[in-house]
Amino acid sequence: MTESAKQHLPEYDNPPVNEVVCGILFKSLDQLLAPYLGLLWERFKGDYPTCQEVPPIIPIIESFEERRADQKPEFAEIPPRPRVWFVHSNGNGVIQVQRDRFLHNWRKLKQVDKYPRFEQVFGMFSSHLGTFRAFLEEHKLGTVEPLQYELTYINHVYQEEGWRTNAEVGRIFADFVWRAKEGRFLPPPEGINWRSTFVLPNRAGRVHMVVRNGESREDGRPLYVFELTARGFIGNNSLDNMSEWFALAHEWIVCGFTDLTDEKTQRDVWMRTR
Repeated sequence: MTESAKQHLPEYDNPPVNEVVCGILFKSLDQLLAPYLGLLWERFKGDYPTCQEVPPIIPIIESFEERRADQKPEFAEIPPRPRVWFVHSNGNGVIQVQRDRFLHNWRKLKQVDKYPRFEQVFGMFSSHLGTFRAFLEEHKLGTVEPLQYELTYINHVYQEEGWRTNAEVGRIFADFVWRAKEGRFLPPPEGINWRSTFVLPNRAGRVHMVVRNGESREDGRPLYVFELTARGFIGNNSLDNMSEWFALAHEWIVCGFTDLTDEKTQRDVWMRTR
């Protein structure tokens, strides 16, 4: 995206962003066995001193073609793909590695944590992916052949920031208003879990939108989790168009967030400046 195009994107001084994830799914590196993950950690350990093992992520590939009934998924005859986290010393950054993907998270742990903006988050992801690729080359473990990119924004919209009960969900998300008409049989919903999907231009992937109830890890305060995830790809199986795809995904997520939320809340709570 050009600098002039970026200047037309909506901008907020106090966005409700709680977590951002940049990721890449690639052809499985079957030689990337568990012992190598310890060696890889040494490359990041100075800034990411904590290592955790977590359950693997099952691949989901965006497709615009119908799957044949006789088409079955392929499984390599290797141990289940491990996934590890390398956690930054401040807790906000997380590098995730497994045999078929590489991700970097920025996450908000305290109310004082300030979202560093997309350019910085994507820059960290790109830099760490470069370190990972150099490690693979040095140890002759294969190369990254991308299958799909992924960008996720998780927003927390707290109670009393434009809404109080689920009956007022339309004050934040006008497209999903609850009709509180007189004589209605059903009471306001106890819980909300709405999902929608939007196709990116030129079938470069999809944006998946989810709105659901949640609560703060800090104090249990009710909130809406508003998640926007873009998945897709541009071009062939090289990394040449990675920046282009992430710029497109970021544009759709930021503009989609603005399109789906209330203008008054944008102005008064999230302090929209553009």
